[in-house]
Amino acid sequence: MTARTTRCTDYWGKKLRARGWACIAGADEAGRGSLFGPVYAAAVILDPRRPLEGLRDSKQLTAQQRERLAERIREAARAWAVAAVDAFVIDAVNILQASRLAVKRAIEQLRVRPDCLLLDAITVDLSLPQFPLVHGDARCQAIAAASILAKVERDAAMCEWDRVYPQYGLARHKGYPAAEHLQALAAYGPTLHHRFSYRPVREACSPALRRLLAMREQLHFVWKPGLMV
Repeated sequence: MTARTTRCTDYWGKKLRARGWACIAGADEAGRGSLFGPVYAAAVILDPRRPLEGLRDSKQLTAQQRERLAERIREAARAWAVAAVDAFVIDAVNILQASRLAVKRAIEQLRVRPDCLLLDAITVDLSLPQFPLVHGDARCQAIAAASILAKVERDAAMCEWDRVYPQYGLARHKGYPAAEHLQALAAYGPTLHHRFSYRPVREACSPALRRLLAMREQLHFVWKPGLMV
């Protein structure tokens, strides 16, 4: 049996426009599996009068292809925005909730308010009609466009962080658990911007730091703006 190739099309956009929605935002995140830094998300409202060729899941594209498409998306889209949620929040609420928050922030930052959302297998806390699609970044052009912008933005941030922490090789593996990254964690330990809720990072901690993390989790400290001790 041969594997079926998923086509990335504007089927869902056309279907929703036929139902009367005119301003459809696609949104997606990048960096869930990374051990370092924020999770990024983007939201894009494509212009059906300016179709873009080559849109697909960002993971199926080379870095050069993503860069070229990102430039075209920014130029042709009716609106786009990128947002991020840092590692501290990821550790506090878990990566799924942090990803949902990043997507919500990106949608809220759009200069054009959407009237419905196409999302990659999640929902967000917004009072808008939402259509979560399994493998949405591979099937839906609006979600694919968002995945490309989020990935490009996050990759650029990892290259900047590589200048701060050159010993980890972030520019090459973008914070994911590549052998080089795991070896660096074993040699140098984690930075403050690593995700301590991820097992490879926790395992790279010294015994003293592990005890501190365990104590923090047991006490459940909650920081609230305006309350300082």
